[in-house]
Amino acid sequence: MSAEKKRVLIVANELSPYVEFTDFAQILNKLAVKTFDSGLEVRVIMPRFGLINERRHRLHEVVRLSGINVIIDKDDYPLIIKVASLPSARLQVYFMDNDDYFKRKHVFRDDQDKFFDDNAERMIFFCKSALETVKKFGWPPHVIHCHGWMTSLIPAYLKTAYKKEPVFGYSKVVYTAQNDQFTEKLNSSFVKKALISNDIKEKDLEMFKDGSNLSLTLGGSKYADVVVHGTDTLDKTIMDEIKPSRYKKIMKYEESWKEDVASLLDLYKSLTES
Repeated sequence: MSAEKKRVLIVANELSPYVEFTDFAQILNKLAVKTFDSGLEVRVIMPRFGLINERRHRLHEVVRLSGINVIIDKDDYPLIIKVASLPSARLQVYFMDNDDYFKRKHVFRDDQDKFFDDNAERMIFFCKSALETVKKFGWPPHVIHCHGWMTSLIPAYLKTAYKKEPVFGYSKVVYTAQNDQFTEKLNSSFVKKALISNDIKEKDLEMFKDGSNLSLTLGGSKYADVVVHGTDTLDKTIMDEIKPSRYKKIMKYEESWKEDVASLLDLYKSLTES
C-alpha cells in the first residue's frame, strides 16, 4: 500500500462552477484542485442536474462505463455517466445521470417551489450510482469525502452492504455535516426503498427514518470515520449528537477554508497514511 499513489474520492451534490448551494461548493473546488496538485489522485462524483449546461462545461458520456442499472424498489433505472474536466485543473468530474431523475431543469423543487416527491429516490439513485461507478472504475479510494444531504446514505452503505467489496477495503469515510437545506420530509417509503437486498436492514437505517434533513445529516455522520463541520453555526441538535467521544475525529469549521484549504488537505493525507 505504501508505494501506491493515494486516492481521494469526493462525492458531492454541489461543486463550483457547476452547482452552488452553499459556500462549500467553492471550498470543494479549491480542495479538489489543491489535493490534485499535492500529488494525490482525485476524482469527483456529483449528480448531473438538468440546469448544468453540458455544452458550456464540456460534458460527454463515458461509453466504456455504460451498462450499469441501478435498482430502486425492484425497478431498474439505467445510469448514464458523463465526465468533464474541472476548469483550470486536470482532474475528472463524473456526473451521474438518468432521464427520470435528473433531466428536469430544477434541482430539488419545481417552478412552484414545491419539493419534488421523488427526492428520496433521486438520492438513493445517486448514492448507489456513485458506489457502483467506483466499482466499475476498479479504482479503490483511500478517502471518500461525502458532502451534501444527497450523499448521506453512502457512509451507511459503505459500512454495511459494501463493506466486503475489495475496492472499498481501505476506504476512510469523511462526511460534511451542514445545517438543513430543506424543511420538508422525504416520502414515508424512503427507508424501505433505500435497502439493498439482504445486505442492509431497516435497523441499520434507523437514524434516517424520519426523512428530515436533520436525520440524514445524523445518519451520514453516524457511519462516517470523520465528521467535518460544514458551517461555523452548526445546529445545536447536530452538535449535541455529533460528539468527539462518539467519533474518531471531528473537524471544526474554519473560516480560512474559503481562501486556503490546507487543513482539509492535511486531513486527507493523515487518513491515507493511517
